[in-house]
Amino acid sequence: MTDCLFIGHNDGYFPDYVKAVKSWGTGFWRRLNLAFIEIDGVPHHTMDVINRYNNRDGRERSRLSNFDFLWPAVSCLASYVARRGYTFDWANQFQEEKASLAEKLRREDILAVAVTTTLYVGSWWIEEMITFIRRHNRSARIIVGGPYIWNQAAVLPPPHLEALFEQLGADIYVISREGELALTNVLDALKHRRSLAAIDNIAYEHEGGYVRTGTSVEPNPLGENIVDYGLFPPDRVGPCVSLRTAKSCPFACTFCAYPRQAGPYAYEDAEAVEAQLDSIRRVGTVTTITFVDDTFNVPEGRFKQIMRMMVRNGYQFRWNASLRADYVDAESIELMRRSGCEGVFLGVESGSEKILKTMNKSARAEHYRNLIPRLKEAGILTHCSLIVGFPGETPETVAETVMLIEETRPETFRTQVWYCDPATPIWNRREEFGLKGAGFDWAHRTMDCSTAMDIVDDLFLTVKNSIWLPQHGFEAWSLYYLQQKGMPLEQVMRFVRDFNEAIRFKLRNGSDRPLERRLLDALIASSRF
Repeated sequence: MTDCLFIGHNDGYFPDYVKAVKSWGTGFWRRLNLAFIEIDGVPHHTMDVINRYNNRDGRERSRLSNFDFLWPAVSCLASYVARRGYTFDWANQFQEEKASLAEKLRREDILAVAVTTTLYVGSWWIEEMITFIRRHNRSARIIVGGPYIWNQAAVLPPPHLEALFEQLGADIYVISREGELALTNVLDALKHRRSLAAIDNIAYEHEGGYVRTGTSVEPNPLGENIVDYGLFPPDRVGPCVSLRTAKSCPFACTFCAYPRQAGPYAYEDAEAVEAQLDSIRRVGTVTTITFVDDTFNVPEGRFKQIMRMMVRNGYQFRWNASLRADYVDAESIELMRRSGCEGVFLGVESGSEKILKTMNKSARAEHYRNLIPRLKEAGILTHCSLIVGFPGETPETVAETVMLIEETRPETFRTQVWYCDPATPIWNRREEFGLKGAGFDWAHRTMDCSTAMDIVDDLFLTVKNSIWLPQHGFEAWSLYYLQQKGMPLEQVMRFVRDFNEAIRFKLRNGSDRPLERRLLDALIASSRF
C-alpha cells in the first residue's frame, strides 16, 4: 500500500485559466493581460510560445515549464513522512503528469492523497485536482494543506471557511503554518482506523459538515527535517533544485502577511547548509540551486560563512536567491561571485522614501543605487520587484520609482498593483489613509486601484532601461532555468523583449487584432535554441 500520494503544483491548463480569470475581477485580469498573447486564437504565455516554436528539426523535446523541478513541498513532506516509516508516491506537476497520475490512482492501493497549495491565491486549481482524484479513485482520503488553507482559515469567519471546505470537496484539511506533524498524525490515524478528533490543526468531514480540532504549534526544526534526496531517482531530481535554509522572514513589511503566517524567523547554520549541499552534490544531476528563503543574506554573518563554505568545497553549482540590499557589502558581493551566484531577486517595491517608510522597509532607494551597479559589475543579474498603489502613493512617488529603475538599469523588473490584504499590518492603519475596499477593489486618499492599474500598464510601455519580466509562466528563476536548458542568456533576454513587443501591440491595438507577422517572426526566431 502507498500511505500517501503527494501532488505538487497545478499550473492549470492555460486557456482554461485565462477564461477563469476573466470572472475574478478587473485586477486579476489586467495583471494576466500583460502575460499572454493569442496565436491562432489560443492564449499562450511565455513558455507556451517557446514550446510551440522550439521544434524546427522535428525532434521530440521535453516540455519546458516554470515548474520543472522537484517541487519543494513534495520533497520536504515526503522526506518527513518517510523518515517516520510511511510509504509515499508523488506527481510533481499535475498538468504535465495527468496520464501517469490517473494510472497511479486507478492501480495503486492508496490510503491518502495530499494536495499542496504553496502558490495558490484561489480555489480553482485545488478544485480541479480534487475532481480529477475523485474521478480515478473513490477510496483514498484527500488531504489539503499548505499556505492557501492557512491563509483562508486566518481571515474567513467559520461559516465561510466551512463553505470553502465544502466547495473544495476534500476530506481533511491541515490548518497549520507548517503541517508536517499533523499530516503524519492523520496518516497514522487513517492507517490504524482511529478517530481524527484528537489530532491538532486539522478540520475533517463528519456527518455532512466539518469538525475543526484544537490548535498547537508544531515542533518541526529545520535541521531535523531536511530533504532526503536519496528517496528520489536522480533523473526526477534533475538539474535544478530549490533549497530552503530558513523559515519565515526577520522583517515586518506592512504590505506582507508572511511573517505572521509563517511564525518566528529560524535558520540553519552554515554546517547544516553544507550537509544539504553535500547531499545535493551526491545526486549527481544538479547544476542550479535556487535558495527559496525569503531573505537569504540575513543574518549577514551566516550568509558570508555559507559563501566561504561553498567556495572552499568547490561545489560548482550556479545559484540564485532573494537578497536584502541593506545587508550587502563589498566582501559579500565578491563571495557571491566566487561561489557561483548568477542572479538575485530584489524586493525594491518603491523608489520613494515616503512609501518605503510607510512599508516599514529598512532598505532605501540609495541602497539600490549603490548595490545594483556593483552586482552588474560582478556579473550577477538583478531583478527588481515593484509595487504601485500602496497607501500614500501619488504620481510623484511613482516617478521616483521610475527614476530609480531608469538610473540603476537592472536587467529585469516587474511592477504589480498593490493587493489590499486584510491580513497585512497596513490594514490596521486603514483609517489613517482613508482606505476603503480590499483585494483589487480599493481606494485611499491619494490613489485608487484603477489608477494604479493604468500606471502599471504605462510603466510596462514606457520604461526603457530595464526589461519587463512576464509573470505567468515566467519568473526570475526562469532566466536561469532556460540557460540550464541550453538557451544562451542573450537569447533569453531577446525572447523576453520580443514577447513584450507582442504584448505592447496587443495593448495598443486591442486583443481582437491578429499579431503582426513581423512580431510573430521575431518570436519564432528567438524561441528556437
